Amino acid sequence: MIQLGDQTYALSDPLVIAALIGVGALLLIVILLVIAVRAAGRSARLAEPLAQQIGVLGQRVQMLGDGQQQLSGGLTHVSEAQAAAQNNMLTLMEQRLAQVTEKMNENLQGSARRTAQSLGDLQQRLQTIDKAQANITKLSGDVLSLQDILSNKQTRGAFGEIQLHDIVSKALPKDSYSLQATLSNGRRADCLIHLPNPPGPIVVDSKFPLEAYEALRNATTDWELNEAAKFLRTSVKKHIKDIAEKYVIEGETADGALMFLPSEAVYAELHANFPELVREGFAARVWIVSPTTCMATLNTMRAILKDARMREQAGAIRKELGLLYADVDRLGTRVENLDRHFGQASKDIADIKISADKAGRRAKRLDNFDFEELAEDRDKVVPLKGPAE
Repeated sequence: MIQLGDQTYALSDPLVIAALIGVGALLLIVILLVIAVRAAGRSARLAEPLAQQIGVLGQRVQMLGDGQQQLSGGLTHVSEAQAAAQNNMLTLMEQRLAQVTEKMNENLQGSARRTAQSLGDLQQRLQTIDKAQANITKLSGDVLSLQDILSNKQTRGAFGEIQLHDIVSKALPKDSYSLQATLSNGRRADCLIHLPNPPGPIVVDSKFPLEAYEALRNATTDWELNEAAKFLRTSVKKHIKDIAEKYVIEGETADGALMFLPSEAVYAELHANFPELVREGFAARVWIVSPTTCMATLNTMRAILKDARMREQAGAIRKELGLLYADVDRLGTRVENLDRHFGQASKDIADIKISADKAGRRAKRLDNFDFEELAEDRDKVVPLKGPAE
């Protein structure tokens, strides 16, 4: 590349080639002219014009030399610029390559960390699954042992009493029920809930006829199914009658009692396929409950107990309300006093602000030597009242 003035030409440009050829031709002409001048030195008349032409040619040669010099400088500048551009490009490429390498390393490290974390989480989940499998195995063994427990009447009764105690202890306060309470007729109730009159204390019995339900569930033929259904009806009716006769005492207990079934399956079977037994229990005022419905019933009883205790404490509540009213009235008086103090403080702050504004204006006038305005202000000043006034 060749730069001449503001123009840049390539070495392969025809104009540059033509210029170089012209320069060579001119140099050849100059040499021939010099030879001609030496050969024609004998003629003085011819020498003078020839000398002038030689001078003109010399000037042109000088101009061509200057152009060649400019061309050489342009080539040097172009080579330097190209070298600088190459260096900048290499530097930029190195920087970009370093950034890409660093980013790839970060991504690889992050992927490795995430992979390790995922593997760790997967291992923990597998351990959790193993523990769950072990718990399931243990639970299946516990179910078998539970069946063994429920197959015996005494252990079944104890199981029902324990479950009833757990539900009652979670739903009611400790002083609102008694376990294994003895009634006036000598019967021992599994749980006696001390409700206020009406309805009065109510008994919860936790024994239930599991044999009939097991026979119904294990029946394989229609005859076995009918016989198991008859057995279940007879057992439940007898149990309802026993509860009504043993645990409903006029003047001592409520006019009804609860039959607690520790099994949701037995409860669902009675309501789904033996609704006449449920209606017979309603007629005898013996309400059949499961663990879920028993909890709901006990929560209702808890609300009744809470309401009764609140009625008992109505005098104390009224007294506390009177004290609360006095406290609120006293608080209102103190708020009014505080509001009055705040109003006085706000007024004092406003007066202080007015005095500060006047002092600022006076200082500004002193700075500007406005003594005439100062004299007028002194005539308008109102003296402040002292604390004694």
